Formats: sequence, C-alpha cells, structure tokens
Amino acid sequence: MRLPVEYYIARKYLLAKRKQTFISIITFISIGGVTVGVMALVIVLAVMSGFEGELKDRILGATAHVHVTSLNGSIGSPFAVASMVRKVEGVVAASPYIFTPMMIASGSGAVGGVLRGVDTATVGEVTRLRRDLRGGKLEDLHRVTEGGLPGVILGKELAGNLGVGPGDVAEVLVPGGTITPLGAFPKTARFRVVGVSESGMYEYDATFAYVDFDEAGRLLGMGGRATGVEVKVNDIYAAAAVAQRIRSTLGYPFWAKDWMQSNRNLFSALRLEKVVMFIILVLIVMVAAFNIISTLIMIVMEKTKDIAVLMTLGATRRSIRRIFAIEGLIIGVAGTATGTALGGLLCVLLQRYRFIRLPSDVYYISTLPVSLDAGTVLLVVASSILICFLATLYPAFQASRVDPAEAIRYE
Repeated sequence: MRLPVEYYIARKYLLAKRKQTFISIITFISIGGVTVGVMALVIVLAVMSGFEGELKDRILGATAHVHVTSLNGSIGSPFAVASMVRKVEGVVAASPYIFTPMMIASGSGAVGGVLRGVDTATVGEVTRLRRDLRGGKLEDLHRVTEGGLPGVILGKELAGNLGVGPGDVAEVLVPGGTITPLGAFPKTARFRVVGVSESGMYEYDATFAYVDFDEAGRLLGMGGRATGVEVKVNDIYAAAAVAQRIRSTLGYPFWAKDWMQSNRNLFSALRLEKVVMFIILVLIVMVAAFNIISTLIMIVMEKTKDIAVLMTLGATRRSIRRIFAIEGLIIGVAGTATGTALGGLLCVLLQRYRFIRLPSDVYYISTLPVSLDAGTVLLVVASSILICFLATLYPAFQASRVDPAEAIRYE
C-alpha cells in the first residue's frame, strides 16, 4: 500500500540527525511515557476484572444463585417447595437448608460460626460443597460415627482455629434452648468431624460447619421445617428474572432473593473502584501526552525553515498539519503497542504462575487474579491513541501557521 508523502516526512523528522539528538531523545522519552501508562492501565484493569470474576466464582461456588425464604421465618414442607421450584423455568436444581448461628468448641478453644444443615442428596447439585471437600465424603454426614455421634464437615480455617481434624470431636451450641429459672440455656450437641471443606473464600471457610439436614432439624427443634431453599439457575445473569418467576409461582409468604441482591454492595464497590482506577491511570497517559506536545513543539521550532520550504513548493497548510499529526500518532501508536504487549505479557505470566500472594483473610482469595479480555484491551488502546491524537492538534495547528516569507527572509 502506498502511504501519503506526509508520512515519510513525519518519519524523517522523528529520526533526527546527530545535531538534533536531543529531539530524538525526547521522542523516545515520550514513547516510554505512553508505554508505561498503557502497561499500567492494562495490568490494573486486568487485575480488577480478575478480582471481580474470581470473587464472583467463589461466592457462587459456596452459596446458591437464588435463596427462597418465607416471611413466616421458616418453610414448612421444604422438600415439596423445592420440588415446585425445580419446575420453574431457568431453574437447574433446588435444595432445602437450615441456617443458624452457633458456637463451636473443642479441646483447643471455642469460636463463633454458622451451622448449615444440608440435604446430602441435592446440595451437591446447587453448590460446590462436594467438590470443595479435602477429606471425607458428603455422604459421611448420614452415617453414625464412633460413639454414636453424628458427623460434621468443617471449613478449613474453622478446623484450623479449633485444632481439630477428621475423627476429632467438636461440641456445637445453638440458640433457642431450654428456659430455666436461671435463664435460657443453649442447646448443645456433640459431633465427630468427618471431613474438611475448602471453598477458597476465607469468610466461608472460617465460619461454616455442615451437618445433615435432619440432624440440624432435631438439634434446633425445627420439626421438619427449613430455613430456606437454595436454588441453582442455568444463567447467573438471569437470576433476578428467575427469582421473580419463583416469587410468582410460590406466592405469599415466600420470598426469593438472587445473588446480585445479596452481594450488591460488594460488586458495586468493585465496579466503582475499577472506574476510578481507569480514570486515574488515564491521567498517566495524559501526562505522557504532554510530552508529545512538547516534542512536537520543539520539532516545529527546529523545522520552521523546512516547513517554509515545503509551503513554497506547494504544500498546503492542511498537509503541514497532517505531517505533525502523523508524528504524534507514530509516537502514540508505538507507545501504545509496546505498552499493550508488555502489559499483556505480564498478565499472562501472572495468570499462569500466580507468583504474587495475598493474605486470604483480607482479600478473600490467596493469589492475585488476572482476567484480560479483548474488550478491555480495545478500550485501553482506543483511549490511548485518542489522547495522543488530541495532543497533536495544537502543535500541528501552530506548524500550519508558519509564514514562509518570514521564515526564509534572511536565507
């Protein structure tokens, strides 16, 4: 393809001669500034996207997409309700559950947590509990262990805090006990640890203890009732619509809440943080754009006589503007391409080797997540090139205003 003559002139001006080495150095500094800004933008947006995606996967792996509860406080005939929910369009699976705060103790101490009674036949279809087990089997919750004790599966961090493992005994205290003249005494029960689960979410692994649905019902005196029904849908982004259909099917007093409602504050904060980081890092690219402006202004000052000669040979003011606009675009495209390549390479390395570790009790996850998608890359590239192009307008306009008669009067 034959390129316009303005391109060749612009490239010649950028590749300065020996006596114009300073301009050449400033050119490379401008390219380096754009490179650093674009690389930072690519990496930070990829990390933010990865953090949001990883957090979403962990949350949806440990909990259901939709929770069905009753305004009466508990659900009678929960298995019949779960059967009705499974027939709703968009629902993949449903499982009754019991949920209550607890205090769990061992010989090493006591900590607070959450007791979840799960239906072992269906909970594996709704959550990743079966896949998250690092010891034992989900069906072990059914069997009576040594000493006639029922089984319990503890989160990895919870088991570590209690200093227990498979085969050890833990005592659970739940509210709603017997009322005596001395006050209310919580209900207690002893369980034998039959497994440990690791969801990757510190908050869940440090608080959740899973027992059989019927055993939790007996401990709490639920009489066959359930706290709610957890539901898995075929499209997580259509969970709100499925929840609405469930509400319409079941009617009063049932209520369905999707995962986006339950975690709205968290994901809203992540999206806001991503937008703010994008704006801040775009400012870095804008700082690099000021380098482009200064470079082009110095080239205009250096090439005033050349511009005058070109204009006397028939070059129009529009052609002069195009020459210096192309110069700025060459700097911007070179910096953007280099920054995108370096940022993409670092993202691939972070994604493959995960060599940056995070404290899981602070960030929910243990390694720095990265998710680089084509949309993010295109947004960064388009933003960078647009900023660099805008930076060329003033120098190009100034170059087109050169008076050829004045510039070569004394030559």
